[in-house]
Amino acid sequence: MNRAKIKRILDLHKKWLNNEQGGVVADLHGADLCGADLKRADLSGADLRKANLCWANLRGAELTEVDLSEVNLRGANLSDADLCRANLSGANLSGADLRRADLRGANLCGANLDFSCFPLWCGGSKFKCDTKLVYQLLAHICTLDFPDDEGIKTLIMPFAVKSHRAVDLGLKEESE
Repeated sequence: MNRAKIKRILDLHKKWLNNEQGGVVADLHGADLCGADLKRADLSGADLRKANLCWANLRGAELTEVDLSEVNLRGANLSDADLCRANLSGANLSGADLRRADLRGANLCGANLDFSCFPLWCGGSKFKCDTKLVYQLLAHICTLDFPDDEGIKTLIMPFAVKSHRAVDLGLKEESE
């Protein structure tokens, strides 16, 4: 997608966010935005399902965030995307590919990360989240097959079973 078309969509989206006449929610469903420079963009509430955002710059400025709150990124490709300080609160990231995405300083509170490919590298650390995500991550740790000589699973299981995925992962029965 070319810059002019992206700018037009973002301008109309901004009008929509400000309740101005002629404003339209950004529909970038399936768009190829690989490598796009979207830093400081306000895409809150936009539809980015299955969009290709690999290598996209969605980085917030030093003291500000890129607003991706409540955005639909279901099934989107965010591999290698720069999401530093991005506000992804309440975003639907279900099934999203976040491999090698830089999430440092990002806000993932209330985000849906079910079935997503989550980055396990330094850039996948130091983000803001809620206890729902912590419980979910702990639940997944409890399903790993490793020599647990230190009793790690026993220590974290009381929290892991609080995950909304605990039944699916076989950590507790449905009736519990």
